[in-house]
Amino acid sequence: MSQHHKPKQIMLSKRANIFYLDRVRIMQKDERLVYLAQSGADIQQYFNIPERNTAVLLLGKGSSITDAAARKLAESNVVVGFCGSGGTPIFSSVDYCFLVPHSEYGPTEYMQAWAKKWFDDEKRLSMARSLIQTRIEYCQATWAKNSALVMKGINLPDRIGERFSTYATSATSAQDILLAEAQWAKSLYAVLAKGFGFDFSRRPSEAKTESGQEKTNSFLDHGNYLAYGLSAVALNGLGISYCFPLLHGKTRRGALVFDVADLVKDAVVMPLAFEMGKSAKTKDKDFRSALIETMNDHGVLDFIFQTVKRIAEEN
Repeated sequence: MSQHHKPKQIMLSKRANIFYLDRVRIMQKDERLVYLAQSGADIQQYFNIPERNTAVLLLGKGSSITDAAARKLAESNVVVGFCGSGGTPIFSSVDYCFLVPHSEYGPTEYMQAWAKKWFDDEKRLSMARSLIQTRIEYCQATWAKNSALVMKGINLPDRIGERFSTYATSATSAQDILLAEAQWAKSLYAVLAKGFGFDFSRRPSEAKTESGQEKTNSFLDHGNYLAYGLSAVALNGLGISYCFPLLHGKTRRGALVFDVADLVKDAVVMPLAFEMGKSAKTKDKDFRSALIETMNDHGVLDFIFQTVKRIAEEN
């Protein structure tokens, strides 16, 4: 009798799929992971989830999951996130949460290296500066290759990146860097709003209007939570606890997830949110599909993995 072997898993940093599903039941059927859509039709229709090539599974309103399905996702090291409508917790009565798979065979060296420096105030600040510098360089390089921005003549002025870099380098506390970060984000919003031709101010999107500003705010919310999911995947895969943030506060829940997600929010999420937010006809699902494709094209997950590993290991 031949022995049954499980298929080899794809490395977390190379996985292609991010799913957002709502009003579904996730279950295991005939050794496959599937979801049943609540369509109201007489005939039940099941859809496969390729869990071994999936990094993040976001479950929206009206979703449920069986214990067998949860166990199968954990075996494949998939991060599961519960969220509100459209992939964000904006309309949810409770905050979003991630269920991350744990294994006693996970890596230990990155957490140990991270913690060794984290407890030294100056070294922790140095790690934060390294994160910021990488973030600036990645944003500049990604914007320069963005065809939609190039067609509109939108570019990231060097002075904006240089100013943020200078403030971060000279900062004596994480709070100083966060203040500089707020100015950096405000400058990027201004450049994109001018380039795409509409007024913009950043705020959580709760209104139902179809203005460019509201659409863009909504897409930013949706995109940021996809970035949080990828950040959770990388930290879980490297075995680094969320409890060791660099910037967003030592007590705030999920803080390191926010720090790491910031690596890609400016570079990838923000330009696409403005590009697609200008059209009133663009639906949330269209933006999510385009963003997931863009993240895959840029190898965002691999970039996050490599950056976090480098910061943990560098002297």
